[in-house]
Amino acid sequence: MPESSPNTVFDGKTFRADDHVRDLVQECVGGPELLQRKAKIQTYSDQTSTALKKHVYENYMKFIDTAKEISHLESEMYQLSHILIEQRNLLNTLRDSNIVDDPRNVPLDADSAPEEPQTKSLDSRVNEETQNRNTIALIRESLTGYSGVLDNKTFIHEGGLIGLDANDYRPICRTYLFLFNDTLIVAKVKHDKKLEFLAEYEAKKLAVINIRDLDGVRNAINIITPDGSRIFQCISPSAKAEWIEKFEVSMKGHQRHRKGPAPLPPMATRQKSVVDTMSLCSDATLSPTAEHATTPLIFAPDWLSSAPEEIQALIAQRHFEDTLSLLQKCEEYLARDSAFHGANEMREKMKNLKASLVSVLLLELSASQSRSLHAALRSARRPLKLLAEMKKSREACGALLGVCTTAIRTAQRQARRNNLGVAEIFFCDLAQVVAEFVGAFGPQAACTASLVVWCHQELQYFASQLIKHYLGKGTDLEAVANCVELVRVPCGRLTEVGLDVGYHMEGLLRPTLEGLLAEAKERLIGATQRLEDNWQPYNLRSKQALRSTMKEFEVFGINLKPLITGDTFINLTQSTVNFCRQFFVTTLSCATLAKYETLKYDAEVLVKELFVAQFNLKADPSTAIDLNFVSRNKLFLVEKVLPAAIALFETTSGRTCELLPELKGLAGKTGQPPKPKPRSIYQTEVL
Repeated sequence: MPESSPNTVFDGKTFRADDHVRDLVQECVGGPELLQRKAKIQTYSDQTSTALKKHVYENYMKFIDTAKEISHLESEMYQLSHILIEQRNLLNTLRDSNIVDDPRNVPLDADSAPEEPQTKSLDSRVNEETQNRNTIALIRESLTGYSGVLDNKTFIHEGGLIGLDANDYRPICRTYLFLFNDTLIVAKVKHDKKLEFLAEYEAKKLAVINIRDLDGVRNAINIITPDGSRIFQCISPSAKAEWIEKFEVSMKGHQRHRKGPAPLPPMATRQKSVVDTMSLCSDATLSPTAEHATTPLIFAPDWLSSAPEEIQALIAQRHFEDTLSLLQKCEEYLARDSAFHGANEMREKMKNLKASLVSVLLLELSASQSRSLHAALRSARRPLKLLAEMKKSREACGALLGVCTTAIRTAQRQARRNNLGVAEIFFCDLAQVVAEFVGAFGPQAACTASLVVWCHQELQYFASQLIKHYLGKGTDLEAVANCVELVRVPCGRLTEVGLDVGYHMEGLLRPTLEGLLAEAKERLIGATQRLEDNWQPYNLRSKQALRSTMKEFEVFGINLKPLITGDTFINLTQSTVNFCRQFFVTTLSCATLAKYETLKYDAEVLVKELFVAQFNLKADPSTAIDLNFVSRNKLFLVEKVLPAAIALFETTSGRTCELLPELKGLAGKTGQPPKPKPRSIYQTEVL
């Protein structure tokens, strides 16, 4: 590969990475040259990555510049739109002036013209001028802080709008606009429903731009004034179109000057406009020109109008109790009195705000995760109480149980790592959850059903983990019995809180325990049958060991004193003594498992077959064995060990044995020791 033009090789259309690497390997001799080529390729890779980053940055900067240009073009389009509107108005003015100057349009002289139509036209103009003066007088009286001159002006349109922020379209204040032939007056609606003068603009210096409807704001118009851009929101698309039309009429009337009277909207149309613009800002009663024919509307009180914004602020500040109290107050007022204007919209707002509060509380409840179940339940009490008051108990109980599941399983993992009692911790946590749940939701059927299903799922998970970690295949029977007993005791205590899951827990563990009993039976019986005994008395070799063995058997009610011979001998075989020890331990473990009624039969069968296997051990006939000693060992098993085992089984399990008493019939099978053979008596003659 030429060093001067590596990129040419990589940029070729026929470049193949595998072939290129193969050529490199063939050209290189030894590992050092391969490492050098690898370092060069890595350098090319870094250079390519750096160049790519530079290109990406350049493209990003070009994109930003393009966005700025688009923004500038948009503003220029707005200005161009304003210029086109002025040009159109100017053309309309010129056209109207031509129509007036045309001799064909000049009215006839007074002598030749009919008298009656001219009289009617004069009367209508007088009426319109009178009504215009009255309207201007009403507007002057309703405006506070206005000192301008409204004489010789023609009233065109009025209505309430919402003033929006020019940056984020956020509502600022309620406004009321009065439009004349050459003037626009902007007033602010105060809390006492009075109008306060804000600004006055000349119509020739205004431009109206229609703003496209967005997701956050609709029916908005942009009025470009000498003070800057001002955005207002109308009630509906029809009201918005009417405002744009009236502004055009105002600007057209200003351009005509005195060549013709400023156009007056028909009375019916003007009154309809007043009614259409009432519902946006609740300013219907503010119109000074409203006739007695329009019925005054009733509006919500100020505290209810400002309640949605206050509720949103309270939710953001996490004052959930105050939020719920204000919501309930609003709902009670709406249920009691909903005859005011905009009641349906207010009811819908309250519904959405309530749903928002519920979602926030559920999120708050789900986020109360903690390594400690007690801490998680304590932090969940506040949202639980509020959700219960809002009749959202089903959603709340589901979120609470999810939190409890996480906390309980985390505690179980920690207990297994620290070798603690997992059963005690699990059932204590379960009782704590039940107590908290009942205290939070009470006797609600749906919530109680959810709790029962959740307990079933948690018991299944606990049983699976218990089987996986403590009841695996090959586990000693004594360890199995201890584990089951540690589960049974705290499980029974749940009845104190009204939850009985013992039978369900028994059903979950039963298949595993049956398998462990069958496995233990095969293992113990196999070990017994492989046992070889020399059928000799057991020498414990010390008096201390003999005393310990005697005390060990006295615990099970067996007295070994009659069988003691010599200082350290027991008139039993060593295998018999060891079997008795193992047999009593196995019997105790089986009796512990037999507390479950479904396991009693399997446990008793194990004890019976183990005893029979030991009893059926036979002596080797090829060896010289005292058969009387063998019979004594078997009688000891039947007469001493078996009754003690039956008593231990019944006492521990609390159930009557059914199979073990049948073994008492084995006493007749021990037989009597054979009579000794007659021996020859040799006599010696003593001389």
